[in-house]
Amino acid sequence: MHSYDEPVYLISVVATILDIHPQTLRQYEKEGLIKPSRTQGRMRLYSQRDINQIKLVLQLTRKMGINLAGVDVILKLKKQMDAMNKEINTLREELSKVNHNGSVPTHKAVVTTSNYDIIIFEE
Repeated sequence: MHSYDEPVYLISVVATILDIHPQTLRQYEKEGLIKPSRTQGRMRLYSQRDINQIKLVLQLTRKMGINLAGVDVILKLKKQMDAMNKEINTLREELSKVNHNGSVPTHKAVVTTSNYDIIIFEE
């Protein structure tokens, strides 16, 4: 079994799996929507992560009627949201490390509302 990120599928295999033309995959790469790995002989190799990304692109274009420029914007926003969620989770973990009496290190301030915890770091 291959890992999720291991590039193992040739373009012809991915095209067959997803029932699309190989030129469509080349176009998606040209537009920057996917970035398959390359062998030393410059053959494209796709991972399961790449295939799932292509499935998302196909869903956005076919089912929702979004053009490739719109898909590009959506994918970039999704990437930003994933990064922000990761940062939020890191900050939540740090906040949970506050000692049992509820004190916060002096170089940080915490504001808690009903839905969000806000941590302000001094520069």
